[in-house]
Amino acid sequence: MGKVRARGFAVSIDGFGAGPDQSLEHPLGKGGPELMRWFFPTRAFRSMIGQEGGTDDRFADAAMDGFGAFILGRNMFGPAGDDWGGPDWKGWWGDNPPYHAPTFILTHHARAPIVMEGGTTFHFVTGGIEAALDQARAAAGDLDVKIGGGVSTVRQYLLAVAIDELHLAVSPIVLGRGENLFSGIDLPSLGYRVTETVATELATHIVLTR
Repeated sequence: MGKVRARGFAVSIDGFGAGPDQSLEHPLGKGGPELMRWFFPTRAFRSMIGQEGGTDDRFADAAMDGFGAFILGRNMFGPAGDDWGGPDWKGWWGDNPPYHAPTFILTHHARAPIVMEGGTTFHFVTGGIEAALDQARAAAGDLDVKIGGGVSTVRQYLLAVAIDELHLAVSPIVLGRGENLFSGIDLPSLGYRVTETVATELATHIVLTR
């Protein structure tokens, strides 16, 4: 059985993983895209959006590689609300999402699975985080499961002590408001410790394991 990892998760230096006022126009909240400045120039990101070139970055490469299944929160699939962005909404990424594996969406609103191009199938799980993880592990086989966000989803799996490795890209910005990843979470008491730190111009990469 593979591990459960959260990789490439960007936070501000004051701990916010998304800005305030998330919406269709601002899926990461206002100011949220600044968190991903480290990722946008990389070859890994540019290939995800069908572009060539980019910088080499081992943390960006590892953000999507080696996973047999993904778990995402409801807003990582579509904008907030009950209508899923409209009857034709199939996610933020268009017809060929970058997951290329079974992807399980945590939600309170049931929906039939959606088969996309490139090997991604979106499954909508209404039974909670444990049910989603059980399904993702079964789908991933010997490969790892990625907890892909957003903030609430990562927090839930951290508090359940279900994440084996957490890679944070700490961006040199402050947001002040939004969704705080660490509020009320005692990481040392949950068994997490810092095992790697690498500083770059656009982010400081920190890996925590347990």
